[in-house]
Order: sequence, then structure tokens, then C-alpha cells
Amino acid sequence: MDLSDTPAEAGFRCGLRSWLAKAMAELGPPPDPADWPARRAYDTAWQRQLYEAGYAGVHWPAEAGGRGAGPVEHLILLEETERAGAPYVGANFVGLLHAGPTIVAEGTPEQRRRYLPPILRGEEIWCQGFSEPDAGSDLAALRTRAVRDGDHYVVTGSKIWTSHAEVADWCELLVRTDPEAPRHQGISWLILPMDAPGVTVRPLRTLAGTTEFAELFLDEVRVPVGNRVGAENDGWRVTMVTLSFERGTAFAAEVVACRRTLGRLARLAEAEGAWTDAVLRRRFGLLAGQFDALWRLVQWNVSEAAAAAARTGGDAVPGAGASVFKLRFSEARQELYDLAAEVLGSGSLLLGAVGEEEDWTGQRLQGLSYTIAAGTSQIQRSIVAQRILGLPKPRSATRGS
Repeated sequence: MDLSDTPAEAGFRCGLRSWLAKAMAELGPPPDPADWPARRAYDTAWQRQLYEAGYAGVHWPAEAGGRGAGPVEHLILLEETERAGAPYVGANFVGLLHAGPTIVAEGTPEQRRRYLPPILRGEEIWCQGFSEPDAGSDLAALRTRAVRDGDHYVVTGSKIWTSHAEVADWCELLVRTDPEAPRHQGISWLILPMDAPGVTVRPLRTLAGTTEFAELFLDEVRVPVGNRVGAENDGWRVTMVTLSFERGTAFAAEVVACRRTLGRLARLAEAEGAWTDAVLRRRFGLLAGQFDALWRLVQWNVSEAAAAAARTGGDAVPGAGASVFKLRFSEARQELYDLAAEVLGSGSLLLGAVGEEEDWTGQRLQGLSYTIAAGTSQIQRSIVAQRILGLPKPRSATRGS
């Protein structure tokens, strides 16, 4: 497979680099990381700039406000914006990387017209309401109930680790609509308005001192039936589409960021006199090779998804290869910041960025969650074993499914 740019892709990359050089020169400083209203304003303003320049949702359908390009152009956008040090999607990541692509693939025409353009224009922010206190990795054990009442569902329950709930307008919400059905059935995927009566948000403070997660409490919240994505009780299948995007492409820009961080760390190691250590240099080389391979794996996954979509006439949804990527990337990122701690010594113990320096400690603490978020490493290994290697399910999993 030839993964080099075609002439058209090279032209797209060149134009994007020119635009980024000008846009970044005019961009103001980021706000205080703890000021979430300011972070929302900053992130959505950047998203609006991307939209007005024609770079928002380049791979989304034109009728949704996108460019109608292929997934390769999307990866070029991620690669070049990260290399330029441009703002990440930030508070808008659930809408842009999870909910939006799911609605593109599974939503009705009305839902696409209503929800997709505001995501691309940076007008509306989404959060994710999947995990529950007793249903995290075992997501099918969720107990948040949605009872049909005419043209509405009445939703009661709670969610945890709800990303960006404190500044969100909408939530991609998993609920149980048939409590008598087998656990992987009877689930529906709803669009929850966060300003609905009965919605309570309580921020959670992480080990690194940040509050990007929250608990979400739902007390008889009325959600229109028209806000359901997919058929009633078909939410598990729709969720697998969402998780495929989360595992397959949501971390793509972070691979480029890790490559950039590794280079910066190598320069620090040289300045500290540690570069004479041959073992240390081999560890740098191994990580550099892994991040290069991970980026190629992302390219391969999206190319395979695009080819499958062309054959079937469907949408480009990442397959089981997304789990291969997510499994190795989450562990490689942890290894990167463990290496940083060794190179920096006591300098890696200071929480918070100093001047232009990276918040090495905060990033290392945040990295602990990467083998848990979007499905634990154990879950990814099970997916790889069963869907790629063809191994049977464990007996306990077979009985419970």
C-alpha cells in the first residue's frame, strides 16, 4: 500500500500549511486551563476559524457543512495542525470526534441537518454519557432507564466520567429502554439536551487537578423520541460505531503530538548530558519507531475503512484495527512520559507548566487514564483476540452474553 501523498493531497497539505502559518501568527494565548467557560470560548473560536477557512470536517458530507473529502485529507489536517502547534479540538472533542461521526453514519437526514453544522461551526459542545458507577468497562451493565411516554423518553439514572459536561449543550447518552432484554440488547443511543429540567452536573477533580470530567444525574428528564439515533433497543450496535471512531481516529493527532514531545525530550536529554547513555538512546529510538508505526497504522485503518465503504456504499467506520491502535498507543504514551520522568529527574515532579515548558507531571498523570478510557486495554486485547485472531470467547463471557 502506497501511503505517500497524491498530487491532490500534497496540494491540500501545502495550502493548509500556508493558512496555518498565518492563523497561528494571529492567535492569542490560551486561557487558564481551569477556566472552562474561557476554554470553551477559545476552542470554539478556533473551530470557527477552521470552518470559515474550509478546514472544519473536511471528511464530513458537504450537506452537513463539511468538505466532502476523504479520510486521508482528515489525517493530513490532524497531522499539520498538530505540527503547527495549533489548538486541539479541546472542549469540542466529543462532538467532532465521537458524536458527530456517529450521527453522520447512523443519524436521520433531519438529525444530520440539525446537529452537524453547529458542531463544525463551533456553536455547540457535546459531552459523553456512557460510563456509570457500576458500568464502566462493562458498559453493557448500564442501568440508566428510559421509559417511553408518548413522544418522549423519561430518563432516570446517573453517569460518571462525563467528559466536558460542565460546558456542554448536548450529551451522547446511553440508556436502557428494555430492562427485560439481554444485556447487550435493550439499549438506545439518545441525544440529551443538557439544559433540560432534571439534569444535574457535578464536576470531578482528577489526580492532576483538572475538572474535565463530571458526574451527571438524571431525574425524570424528558428527551424527545426524535432524539434517538438508530432504532429503539439497537443502541449497542450504534455504540460500537461511536467507540470505533473514538479508538480509531480520535487519538490520531495525539500520535503526532507524542512524536513532537519525544523530539523535545531528546533535546532536553542532550542538554542535561544524558544523551551519552546508549541504553537511553535505544529507548528513544524504540519509542520513535513505535509512534511512526502507529501513525502508519492510523493511515492503514482509515484507508481500509474508506475502501470498505466504497465496496458497500456505507460510511467509513474504523474496524477492529482501531483496537490494535488504541491498545498500543495508550501504552506507548505512558512509556513516553515515564521516560520523561527519568530524563528530568526531580524536575518532572512539578505539577503545572513553567513558562514555555510542558506540564510533564500533569501529562504523565493524565496518561494513566489512557489504558482505561475508550475501553480498557483488557477489552482491546479481547477484541483483537476474537475479531482478528479468531479465538473463542472465554466461558464466562459466553455465558453472560
